[in-house]
Amino acid sequence: MLKTRFDSEKALEAVLYVASKAPNPQLYWVGKILYFADRKHLEQYGRLITGDHYCAMEFGPVASCTYDMLKFARKDEGQKLPSGATPDKILTSLQVKPEGKYDKVTSLREPNLDFLSKSDIDCINASIEEFGEMSFGQLCDVSHDNVWMSVGRNAEIPLENIAINCKDGEKLVRYLQG
Repeated sequence: MLKTRFDSEKALEAVLYVASKAPNPQLYWVGKILYFADRKHLEQYGRLITGDHYCAMEFGPVASCTYDMLKFARKDEGQKLPSGATPDKILTSLQVKPEGKYDKVTSLREPNLDFLSKSDIDCINASIEEFGEMSFGQLCDVSHDNVWMSVGRNAEIPLENIAINCKDGEKLVRYLQG
């Protein structure tokens, strides 16, 4: 299985960027926007934006380490942070609080765009444009795709499973394998 290297600083800046730009900065929407941005970036540039790994959760693929950071910001009891993430940086950068039916992600500062490449931003913006206005049900439906169905619930989705479902998937997998 191909492995990625999670970049907690880049993930934090990507979350802040989405939360500040998306029309609906609820936790579920932020996560799905980042998932689709990662897929688009993988397809076009051969790498994920943050290097996170995805799990097939009930409501679609979830970036595991990024979600841990968001749960920490939500102050879930006992929530640990992924390697490289620091509590102070998370808590002074973003807030996750219930707002109506969903948890709202609020940026407490501007994202540091030095951590995001032009291609990262382009893919995130495209994902915001395409998925930002969808309802919960629509996002759930569109994210329950072949990638999500390729593994059992709560299982890690191998990067190969994401890549093979991209345009020119077999070629992309060979590229990723080196």
